[in-house]
Amino acid sequence: MIIAQNPKDEKARIKALRNLNILDSLPEQQYDNITELASFVCDTSSAVISLVDENRQWFKSRIGIAVCETPRGISFCAHAIHNPKELMEIPNTHDDPRFKNNPLVHDKDNPVLFYAGVPILDESGYALGTLCVIDNKPKKLNEKQKKSLRNLAEQVQELLKLHARNNELEESRASLKKHNDLLKDFAGTVSHDMKMPLANLIITSDILHKKYSSIIDDTGKQYLDYLKKSSLSLSDYITNILAHYESSSYDVDDRSSFNVNDLLENIIELINIKHHCVINLPEFNHSILCNRVALEQIFLNLIGNSIKYNDKEEAVIDISIALDESHYIFHVSDNGRGIPEDKLESIFDLFSTVGEYDRDGQKGHGIGLSTVQKLVEKLDGTISVDSQLGEQTTITFSIAQ
Repeated sequence: MIIAQNPKDEKARIKALRNLNILDSLPEQQYDNITELASFVCDTSSAVISLVDENRQWFKSRIGIAVCETPRGISFCAHAIHNPKELMEIPNTHDDPRFKNNPLVHDKDNPVLFYAGVPILDESGYALGTLCVIDNKPKKLNEKQKKSLRNLAEQVQELLKLHARNNELEESRASLKKHNDLLKDFAGTVSHDMKMPLANLIITSDILHKKYSSIIDDTGKQYLDYLKKSSLSLSDYITNILAHYESSSYDVDDRSSFNVNDLLENIIELINIKHHCVINLPEFNHSILCNRVALEQIFLNLIGNSIKYNDKEEAVIDISIALDESHYIFHVSDNGRGIPEDKLESIFDLFSTVGEYDRDGQKGHGIGLSTVQKLVEKLDGTISVDSQLGEQTTITFSIAQ
């Protein structure tokens, strides 16, 4: 018996195999289908997808063999990987000096008397193992069987590529989640650490205005008003930033049943409507099943915007709902100032603003609609906007039923 030497690229080959993160993984039907087909096409008692590491050959899939691994020193596949582009066939192992004294050849219950293996390569060309067929009697493959075995080995390679891609996606997803969690923690810390001083500024400016109004001139009072106004604006900005990052935590499966109009009436009560406004609710009070908190956040932003950025003496907001086979579809229309055509494509981008001031002279931060879009997408829906400058804006969004 001759023990196979390590390939010249052994260190890089082992690294590639380890990076694949597949050794000792559970059986998978896709691989088992290939070994079963290989055994059938080649008319052999056994077939194996073998991966060769430092000390063993481990079987990702096997048919006709009881063990899940064997030592590398007696491995046939350790010889096959030396020629990555060639099929290695041993018609009779008793006649090959490399294997005639191999314990696998002299196994009493299931001797290996025939072997044919095609190396399995990764994308860099490293031979990670083989797809091999084995029999307990001597034989030879015909050309059609050899071609089929090579084709099946290529299918194993494709499965390993998909496995690698899935690993990369899982790592990216875990990394994104980690960074998103850090951003949310940071936003929460900033919210707490900054809003308290801002609240003190707002209260202090009110106290100064009230207690010392008789000795402060008009210019001084304007400064105090400006201080309070700026503090309120920054506090609102921080609140919106925190809401934006928290929006990713809503779970589409956290659903409850409720009536839409009841939800809308509660939202209207929460909004501090200072101007004359008519809000027309859907004619029928639909009962829907979805994440109530997320939908409430969506409507709070959309209705609030329709009121704040309305330049008409009487703001009119129409809300309607329709259902198709898979989604609830909502329309929120207003008779406000509209959105310029060149701003429509970017209106949902974070920090994107139309550039207009609201009815109270405040400029938006460009966070609300981006948060709405994140929430809608989280609920497996889509959102779009249609607007006529100076006349109306309609935002249409859907959420999954």
